[in-house]
Amino acid sequence: MRAAVTGVTGYVGGRLVPELLAAGHEVRAVSRDPARLDGRSWASQVERVAADVSDLEAIRDALRGADVAYYLVHSLGTGRTFEAVDRRNALTFARAAREAGVGRIVYLGGLYPDVPEGELSAHLASRKEVEEILLASGVPTAVLRAAVILGSGSASFEMMRYLTERLPAMTTPRWVDNRIQPIAIRDVLRYLVGAASLPAEVSRGFDIGGPDVLTYREMMHRYASAAGLRRRVIVGVPVLTPRLSSHWVGLVTPVPSGIARPLVDSLQHEVVCREDDIRGFVPDPDEGLVGVDRAIELALTRIHDGEVTTRWSSASLPGAPSDPLPTDPDWAGGSLYVDERRTVVDAPRDVLWRVIEEIGGQGGWYSWSLAWRARGLLDRLVGGPGLRRGRRDEHRLRVDDVLDFWRVEAIEPGERLLLRAEMKLPGLAWLELRVDEAAAEVTDRDDDGPALEDAAGPGRTYFAQRALFHPQGLAGQAYWWSVAPFHGVVFGGMQRNVAQEAERQARRSTS
Repeated sequence: MRAAVTGVTGYVGGRLVPELLAAGHEVRAVSRDPARLDGRSWASQVERVAADVSDLEAIRDALRGADVAYYLVHSLGTGRTFEAVDRRNALTFARAAREAGVGRIVYLGGLYPDVPEGELSAHLASRKEVEEILLASGVPTAVLRAAVILGSGSASFEMMRYLTERLPAMTTPRWVDNRIQPIAIRDVLRYLVGAASLPAEVSRGFDIGGPDVLTYREMMHRYASAAGLRRRVIVGVPVLTPRLSSHWVGLVTPVPSGIARPLVDSLQHEVVCREDDIRGFVPDPDEGLVGVDRAIELALTRIHDGEVTTRWSSASLPGAPSDPLPTDPDWAGGSLYVDERRTVVDAPRDVLWRVIEEIGGQGGWYSWSLAWRARGLLDRLVGGPGLRRGRRDEHRLRVDDVLDFWRVEAIEPGERLLLRAEMKLPGLAWLELRVDEAAAEVTDRDDDGPALEDAAGPGRTYFAQRALFHPQGLAGQAYWWSVAPFHGVVFGGMQRNVAQEAERQARRSTS
């Protein structure tokens, strides 16, 4: 079958594509920017199409000829208007699928309880509304409703993981004793693939869950046991509101409060499957569904081995800039401030590149760490991601990877790394790092050392670093000039220390 998949840069979509390919389907990966798929192991095996689900004409063209269309997008974390955005996008997608002649829609929604209208959390109410819109589209639709998804890199798993690891004792809202039925990501993917082949007359929702029903408190205890931690002291109190809880989660875990809030809101309800009809169409594997303990074990193994293929942060941060790197000071009709530094490193090109590719995350930024931490904390206080997102892989980067409060805009292995800022800023910012063995055009050096053209030679590498900022309004101008005095310490120190680390590794390798 030909499957069109939206949300391919997200956590579930990025993992679904290889599963569909393995099942023998043709895949059309639908993304606002197909270039963001560069570096995926499956990128050369799919048809890449540029389209936004909010653009009727574009998404209709992208879905034309598809036997099944996967709707895996949502506006989680975009603020108070996310319900309206999700509603509009679902209506547009439903109409586009109908007019394009799609054979089936498959949607991954949220598991919700039977409660009076108005009592559902905003997150679950929105998921339910999207479900109803797609089921009313006139196209046979399969809705898979899941509660907590357990898998390396999922927002729900990361939230539980960091709460449990960082807090040996905690006071929590009363919802920690509500029952939930989590499901492993591999079972979610198996159901998603199987839903493509449902009979044409089947158009309905299905509850999907794993074999275990337990409380959130019990799940945290299970995690602590699997991770080799002491049993956690968890005290539920009635005074912690969802708003306070989400801010606390945002401080303790990498999941920002904008995303934590709807997740926390949803945990106020008991979410347990009311039926398991999907198993009549997509039979259980021979070994059965993955239980909580096994799901946690698998996730921890992938994290330990550095094999986390997608994370909750894989999708673009709502409201983050996506403009290309400007090449002209008059770009967008305004100023472009540049902090540019360059030097020659007494190390081979591959060694310097390895150091550059491992910046950020646990490795840090090779300069004034207090300044980086302070900037990250400030960003978190104003609703940005801060430094908590880390990186997907500690040694390798690919286009669209998150790197703390940056995102990889472009990467040319061994030559160039371009990062786009996603922290809260009154403007747009980029950081570009280049590696080159030739520096004939450069004739001076910041530290009054020998000319770069004379210094470059066998075993030596030219290292160029540029920070660019396009201010927006007076606030942007004020921001640049307020931080400019620190650039020598932050960016200058970063370049010196990266060079020294590369030289150290080169000497160690030689010895």
